[in-house]
Amino acid sequence: MLFKGLREEFILESFFYTGDTLFNLIPIFMGIIFIIVIGSIILNAGKGISQWKKNEDSPRLSVHAMISSKRTNVSRHTHHHDDHMHSHSTSTTYYVTFQFESGDRSEFRISGKEYGQLAEGDLGTLTFQGTRYLGFERDYHSSQDTLRG
Repeated sequence: MLFKGLREEFILESFFYTGDTLFNLIPIFMGIIFIIVIGSIILNAGKGISQWKKNEDSPRLSVHAMISSKRTNVSRHTHHHDDHMHSHSTSTTYYVTFQFESGDRSEFRISGKEYGQLAEGDLGTLTFQGTRYLGFERDYHSSQDTLRG
């Protein structure tokens, strides 16, 4: 019993009161960071798979809609290389908001090519599945007053 108490005291003393404390804490800290990073990756992958599954289970709908707005999101990326060389790149994400006859609105991410072919106020048939944009076929003979009510 006395030996066990001395052993525990020695272990605590050697862990907390020696010059090796840093060497004992750094692996623990790095392990925690590793678990957080891996956990974040798994969580984001799970969210992506969940959204994909939800979209797959949703019905494919084609509804009459009007393009109520368009927007872009430009992201700038800086890449660092050896010898202090930097390179910059940008990426643009394109979004279109559609208004339905009921007055509800939905925003979808679309390709740059389609973004350039669409204009605010265009009327047509929007096809989508969940949050997934599938296409927009413009009505060439419709009046824009139908949805602006």
